Amino acid sequence: MTGARPIHSLLIALLLALPTAIAHAAQMVSIDRPEVNMRAGPSTSQAALWILGRGYPLMVIGRQGKWYRVRDFEGDEGWVYRSLTGSTPHHVVKTRVARVRSGPGVRHRAIGRVSHGEVLRTLERRGDWARVRTPGGLSGWVARRLLWGW
Repeated sequence: MTGARPIHSLLIALLLALPTAIAHAAQMVSIDRPEVNMRAGPSTSQAALWILGRGYPLMVIGRQGKWYRVRDFEGDEGWVYRSLTGSTPHHVVKTRVARVRSGPGVRHRAIGRVSHGEVLRTLERRGDWARVRTPGGLSGWVARRLLWGW
């Protein structure tokens, strides 16, 4: 029975560390400049793969020095310089088109539409819905299953 105590203590320590590991693995950032290059590697000498606009949400999947290795909503990966990102929540539309509604639910009237790849500022999250603002200033609710980000 004396051997069970160290295993029990180890199990408790692992369970307590799990939320931190999950939160770390799921860190999200958004682009904090008008345009930022997503690069093939963690250096300005690496090729620019894409140019990302302000607010574009990214999942951090790794770090090296002052660089984040990131993944976008389509699964593409690259590197961005950490100081060019921020913690302002944004979503990107992952479906061809999504309705913007006056409230969080399908019973609310549609007040607009957003298209695939459009970046939206996240204002609030309520259950399966996100209240967002479009670049044109329209504010409303979109089903989170149609979006990617936070």
